[in-house]
Amino acid sequence: MADLLDVDLHVALHSDERDFALHACFRTQSMRTALLGPSGAGKSTVLLAMAGLVPGAKGHVRLNGTTLLDTAAHVDLPARERRIGFVFQDYALFPHMTVMQNIMFGMHRLGSAASPATTARIEELLHQFGLEQLASAYPRHLSGGQKQRVALARAVAPNPRLLLLDEPLSALDTQLRTRLRAELAEMLDRVQVPTLLVTHDPHDVEALAHSAIHLDNGHVVPAETTGA
Repeated sequence: MADLLDVDLHVALHSDERDFALHACFRTQSMRTALLGPSGAGKSTVLLAMAGLVPGAKGHVRLNGTTLLDTAAHVDLPARERRIGFVFQDYALFPHMTVMQNIMFGMHRLGSAASPATTARIEELLHQFGLEQLASAYPRHLSGGQKQRVALARAVAPNPRLLLLDEPLSALDTQLRTRLRAELAEMLDRVQVPTLLVTHDPHDVEALAHSAIHLDNGHVVPAETTGA
């Protein structure tokens, strides 16, 4: 069976606080894979580099046989051409846009916002994620769970070939995290998009992923040696 994801990334980051070298090399055949590790391990950097949002990233990223990045072969697709949906840790909803407008944002970037097919797609997503009654609401009026649903709907709106979730539950308190973990698992079952999610919580792996890759200090390591 061919690998769904084949990743070998090298990223060097420099700041006043520290220098950080990332070398993340992994393959997976799972529809839902967790990237597990302690804070500062480089997990979010892996997602950003896969999405084409880290200048200077080297190596390769292959998704179901399609090459998104291969610096040795001079292939580096722009972020907009990689067809990757990204849900950021704080959801990154646009505060001046309604729920419907936030979901439509990804479709605008494809240049098809006014088409009947796009309108039908947005209505489908509002229904699928239980957001019909909130279509005209602004993010400031939404609960944490509602924001999560909007962010996920926006990410899958343009039919991505990969979904990246960066610590989707870390901003929530323990009680809410437990409930929304189950809701998120159900939503991922419905959308059926290959997913790589970042977490430091083994409970997220158990509930949301089919396999796990352990990252520590910028490198993939055996599970028993991580700090998670």
